[in-house]
Amino acid sequence: MTNAARKGTLTPARRRLIELIQGVNYGRIENLEVRDGEPVFDPPPTVVRLFLFGRRNGPNVAHGKDDFALKGTVTELFDIFDRERSLSVRELIVDDGLPVRMTVAGWLRA
Repeated sequence: MTNAARKGTLTPARRRLIELIQGVNYGRIENLEVRDGEPVFDPPPTVVRLFLFGRRNGPNVAHGKDDFALKGTVTELFDIFDRERSLSVRELIVDDGLPVRMTVAGWLRA
């Protein structure tokens, strides 16, 4: 990833995605477009929240913090954005405020 090991060093679009992921906490983000390595919010993606009994179902505890070290799954997600540049993310699965799995649509590059 391009020297962005902290939230405060990310582009505004990537910070917005982190905040969305943390706000979902458990669930998925659907139909997110990535162009030139950046998440696009017009049109806005669909958010599907999952409520887990016995768990904290509100936003993740890191939600709203201006700066913190990024977890490995977040840097891996942005590494994919940097490498692939343009993606149609059908679903981005979120668990405990972190991305854990992503399904994309499109052609596989050779």
